[in-house]
Amino acid sequence: MKKKKAMYIMEEYKEIERSIIKKFRKDIWRKFTKAVTDYNLIEEDDKIMVCISGGKDSFLLAKCIQEIKKHGKIHFEAFYVTMDPGYNQVNREKIENNAKLLNIPLEIFASDIFASVDAIAQKSPCYLCARMRRGYLYDYAQKLGCNKIALGHHFNDVIETTLLSMFYGSEVKTMLPKLHSENFPGIDLIRPLYLVKENAIQAWVKSNNLEFINCACKFVHDNQIKNINTSKRKEIKELIANLREINPDVDNNIFTSLNNVNLNCVLGYKQDGEYTSFLDKF
Repeated sequence: MKKKKAMYIMEEYKEIERSIIKKFRKDIWRKFTKAVTDYNLIEEDDKIMVCISGGKDSFLLAKCIQEIKKHGKIHFEAFYVTMDPGYNQVNREKIENNAKLLNIPLEIFASDIFASVDAIAQKSPCYLCARMRRGYLYDYAQKLGCNKIALGHHFNDVIETTLLSMFYGSEVKTMLPKLHSENFPGIDLIRPLYLVKENAIQAWVKSNNLEFINCACKFVHDNQIKNINTSKRKEIKELIANLREINPDVDNNIFTSLNNVNLNCVLGYKQDGEYTSFLDKF
């Protein structure tokens, strides 16, 4: 009986892998490989730590990395890592079970981020939590000897971050496909799902009857129970969805505009901390 169950699980993960290459070839696989190629994200002899939070995006990223490692022409190493910031037992087991189901050799290390953030910044914990997570991940990547960290941010994250920066940060900037770490020299952060849209990821999840955790922190959980929405990102996501009903290409246009900045028609810009006004060239 156990042998039959093991065979079923093996066949299931193969079907899930096949769906990325076949059924979702246009919307996921081609866009993943295009980002890897266009932005030069994976290079010969890289050692990449693939960060798995437990959500749909990071698990899909892990499967795409596995596939390009099997079928691609570039030789590199990949380590599949989850940082446990204080998940409850149910969420921890969900992550472990999904890793087994998807045939991902997951390595988990623990931290006390949830407890620390809860004690320091109860009213607005997300920014501090993200910074602490990033520090732990870079430190662990360094211990593994990795030169790159791969995160599961996708196309929608990019355009939402752009509008968040404009509306609430008073500046035009976006989430880049790769960047150098300032505090951990020699380690780059890469985003291989940069061109993959969230609705394609959701379709992949639904097609394969998969179920993943969302943000599992106490703050988000409590707000969901109280029906409180304090997320500016959710606000921007809903705004873009409403605009898409008027203009179906609005999200593509936002993304394209980031590759089409006309410096002759802006009031000013900053580069490496130095400001340049349009008057300097008037």
